[in-house]
Amino acid sequence: MKVSLKTISEITGFSQATISNALHNKRGVNPKTAEQILKVAQEYGYIQEKRITNIKVVTYRDSGGVFSDTPFFSILMESVENEAHKCGYTTSIYNLYRHSEDYQERLQSLLEDTNSAILLIGTELQEEDAAVFQDWPGELLLLDTKFDHLAFNAVLMNNESSSRQATEYLIGKGHRKIGYLKGSVRILNFVRRCRGFQQVMQENGLDGDEFVITVGPSIVDSYKAMQEYVAAKKPLPTAFFADNDMIALGAMKALQEGGYKVPEDISIIGFDDIPFCEAFNPGLTTMKVHNKELGEVAVHMLVELIDNNGNDGLCRCTEIYNELIERGSVASPKAEK
Repeated sequence: MKVSLKTISEITGFSQATISNALHNKRGVNPKTAEQILKVAQEYGYIQEKRITNIKVVTYRDSGGVFSDTPFFSILMESVENEAHKCGYTTSIYNLYRHSEDYQERLQSLLEDTNSAILLIGTELQEEDAAVFQDWPGELLLLDTKFDHLAFNAVLMNNESSSRQATEYLIGKGHRKIGYLKGSVRILNFVRRCRGFQQVMQENGLDGDEFVITVGPSIVDSYKAMQEYVAAKKPLPTAFFADNDMIALGAMKALQEGGYKVPEDISIIGFDDIPFCEAFNPGLTTMKVHNKELGEVAVHMLVELIDNNGNDGLCRCTEIYNELIERGSVASPKAEK
């Protein structure tokens, strides 16, 4: 019989929340209560006394549109696997797709396994679906997102300040009519990038809503959406900030085919610095995300949690700053005649 938090709750009489806190070494649990819970958990095999040696890399997909359509994540996953092995840990991949028929079954199976630590790639994870992971008694680290109202140990890129930097860069080049290429799948990273863009536009007395174009998350989807926009002969800004490089590159191709020169007529800046950025003509100016380093930092932080059997009850969030990479897709706007 598989033992769950509910089982231990029924045996000990304590709530599942109290049991989770006790097994996570969180504050607020009476030492005698914690000792009793730990004893029962070990006796019934819920936790093992042996040292954790495996990191379960959990990929969470909601739409799958963002996670599946960019090479960003293959580099991130490779970095996690390599660094874990350097630290003496094996890794295993566990896929969760929110809309699959067996989602609840797979989720429950994941939560009942305490023999591995979890590195949860939460790029497409929403706050309402993340709450269930807070009750898990093992060591868990959230990668590539964080939540305002849920406390997780987390490692992620800095989105808001980076989008601010990208927008300020365009303004510094002389652009005043700046559009926003908005991904139709609204992951939290995109929401935070949009916030940074809108803040800078407002601070400079510019309209951040005039040229918002919603496109799909893939190069092809963005290309088709921009094709339609150009064909409709709608007004265009002198520059675009895009949620990510896939969106930027698809839009750039459509604009070029529509007779616009990049950057002479329209400048474009992306986000991520995927390998494709250098292959396009012109090369895409973008905010470089240090995804390899993101994976390495995440592994080291999780290993520290494992070694210390949790921490002092505090949840820590580490943000990695991004880097502006200048290529050929941005220039000053043409002087108005």
